[in-house]
Amino acid sequence: MDIELIAPTRPGWGRVARAIFGQPASAIGAIIVLIFALLALAGPLVAPYGASQQIRGAARQPPSAEHLLGTDRLGRDVFSRVVLGARDIFALAGLGTLLAVGLGAAIGLAAAYTGGWIDEATFRFFDALLAIPALLLALLLLGAVGPSRWAVLLVIVIVYTPIVARVVRSVVLSVKPRGFVEAARMRGEPLGYVLWREILPSVLPALAVEAALRFSYAIFLVASLGFLGVGVQPPSPDWGLMVLEARNDVALTPWALYAPAAAIALLVVGVNLAADGLRRGLQEG
Repeated sequence: MDIELIAPTRPGWGRVARAIFGQPASAIGAIIVLIFALLALAGPLVAPYGASQQIRGAARQPPSAEHLLGTDRLGRDVFSRVVLGARDIFALAGLGTLLAVGLGAAIGLAAAYTGGWIDEATFRFFDALLAIPALLLALLLLGAVGPSRWAVLLVIVIVYTPIVARVVRSVVLSVKPRGFVEAARMRGEPLGYVLWREILPSVLPALAVEAALRFSYAIFLVASLGFLGVGVQPPSPDWGLMVLEARNDVALTPWALYAPAAAIALLVVGVNLAADGLRRGLQEG
């Protein structure tokens, strides 16, 4: 019986990039995400007005050359608020996803490799959290700590860490008995070396795809909390909050509602299309 003693190599990111941009759908998705990322970085240079700047005599103006997406009931430029709101989305959803993926990966690696009662207790606790719908759990947590940016960030981490940990755990349990891991143990390698150098490369493909999917869900979660009025508070240009503020005036200023709603939908679709290309590129390896 052959025993595999060579650990899988880390994914070739050049090949992954070719897989993403080699298909029209995933290429479009990646371009959409890159455009929004650039807007998040360079928003103040692109937006002609401030996020909370009220333009005298310009309330409820329809889209025009001066105001590309019109103005809301308070005379704020909708295009500027959508552009500047991209930074909030990437700061909260992006950073929250990054922290959840890092924490979930660390817990999943350590608990699954250690096994025993530590693994059992950790994932039974995570099962209890996962039994509660994500939005309901987020509302319960925000009800306890109050609405703020840091509270939303904490909610994303708590909600998505168990999901990432379970994905990582499933990969670790399949890799742990393989020959190259046993060989590292027999050489007397420390725990950190075995987890980082031997097991993590096998986890990276699934972890990368899971991170992209969690990011798209985090965007929806941030927008949903803003729409419910328990997330980021006014006068922030949070897209969900913009939808909430515009819904009562939708008959007079429909552009103030549809512009942030379209931005949410477009970014989520873009992330999911890019994630599909990412998954394809990693599987081909």
